[in-house]
Amino acid sequence: MLAKNDVAYARLPLFLLMFGWGLLHLLVAFGNLTDYGTNFEFVKHVLSMDTIFPNSTVGYRAISLPWVHHLFYACIIFLESLIAVFGLMAAYRFFKHLSSNTETFAEQKKPAYIALALGILLWFISFSVVGAEWFSMWQSADWNAVDTANRLLIIDAVIYALVLRVK
Repeated sequence: MLAKNDVAYARLPLFLLMFGWGLLHLLVAFGNLTDYGTNFEFVKHVLSMDTIFPNSTVGYRAISLPWVHHLFYACIIFLESLIAVFGLMAAYRFFKHLSSNTETFAEQKKPAYIALALGILLWFISFSVVGAEWFSMWQSADWNAVDTANRLLIIDAVIYALVLRVK
């Protein structure tokens, strides 16, 4: 059995990871709001499929309606913002309860689960499944975020595993 101080030290990396996860998404959402046009171009090109391979036969999936591009981008920013809010909320709760008993600490994990589930929704389902596969983002030399999405999904999964494991 770990001593009370040892428990706090064991939980500290989890706090730092959740803080980093929330902060990352806060900065990304802030950047997307304050420099809207830069990443909007990314969304527009992915949905328009205008940079996929010339001989590709999946171009019929393209969406060229500007209002749909804005809607998709707004959903991305909204998800990033929610991940930031729940991630930072979880980090605050983890920090506040570093030395709490196991049951009390376990009760603090709910915002982390929400933030991490939203991360899966954003980085795996939205980017890897919808963007990369349906809209063939992987075919674009210029508008391809597959590596970024995979990297963030792996980070999300590692943090999720630690949230489950750390008592």
